[in-house]
Amino acid sequence: MFDPVVYETLMLALEDGAVTLPENGPVLFLRAEVTPYLSQLPKDRLVCQNSFKPDHDALKAAGFEVLPPEAEHFPAAPLTLILPPRQKDETRALLARALRDAPEGGTLLACLPNTLGSKTIEKLLREIAGETEALSKNKCRAFWAVKDSSRINTVLMDEWIALDAPQTMEGGISSRPGLFSWNRIDAGSELLADSIPEYIKGRGADFGAGQGFLTREVLENCPHVEHMTLLEAEHRALPCIAGTLSDFDNWDAQWADATKDAGTALYDFVVMNPPFHVGRADAASLGQDFIRAAAKALKTGGQLWLVANRHLPYEQVLGECFKAHEMLEDAGGYKIIRAEKPKRKR
Repeated sequence: MFDPVVYETLMLALEDGAVTLPENGPVLFLRAEVTPYLSQLPKDRLVCQNSFKPDHDALKAAGFEVLPPEAEHFPAAPLTLILPPRQKDETRALLARALRDAPEGGTLLACLPNTLGSKTIEKLLREIAGETEALSKNKCRAFWAVKDSSRINTVLMDEWIALDAPQTMEGGISSRPGLFSWNRIDAGSELLADSIPEYIKGRGADFGAGQGFLTREVLENCPHVEHMTLLEAEHRALPCIAGTLSDFDNWDAQWADATKDAGTALYDFVVMNPPFHVGRADAASLGQDFIRAAAKALKTGGQLWLVANRHLPYEQVLGECFKAHEMLEDAGGYKIIRAEKPKRKR
């Protein structure tokens, strides 16, 4: 979730007349989040986009029109608002798609905190759009470009869009910019994969599955596993999961918030490298919610296998949710934990 001052600065460009809010046509908001600042936009014409399940669902629950999560083409909107993601190639692709699909004379307006490289991202927009303007306030920068086809670097625009396609990375993993550890196998996940014994069996789940690395390792090395279900909140990861697991057929992937959509008493085991950030801020509570959801989703004798950064405070919630848990390994700044026999509330 972005700091409210980012939205305040974004809206300032509209309030002071630097960018005109069109009287007709859709207003497109890419990577939109639920915030009171959305009330400053015409709700009946606002079209939101976010491929992250919690944000997507929150927008729909608030009554906004939201594009399908797989949408890679956008409505021709005279105004497009953008909250650029952190990963630069993902941002390049998003800016390029927005410029491609905007009508002639349409405006692209983005905003970022200065600490997240706002001037650098403005420069990226200028590289493809030809010209930008900007305003600064609240230690943030709002910047915009008007689509003029005579100025667009179409070759670069197409190259940037192509950057977002799933790619085969290290070890045969399919990935794309913006996913966790997108261009390398995460050291913590690798340590967990090496710790999971061959004898585990039955039906398992991978919470926060990312590109599908952990599931692939389980299916390759654990012959008694019948099926894996992968829960992943970022829809952009699902095509990558399909690529990573193309040699297997005993799995399914769900676009899901693992903390809410995992179900009850379904699995013999769960593996996970839970996230511990909400937006750009540390939030150990998110990993704790993953643990609670895993305990609920496991069968009575089920096991949880997880990796976490050593400093993360998970032991108390593990004790609350499981009858037994132990640290199996402490190496390289990571801890491998096995928990078993989830407690049931009476």
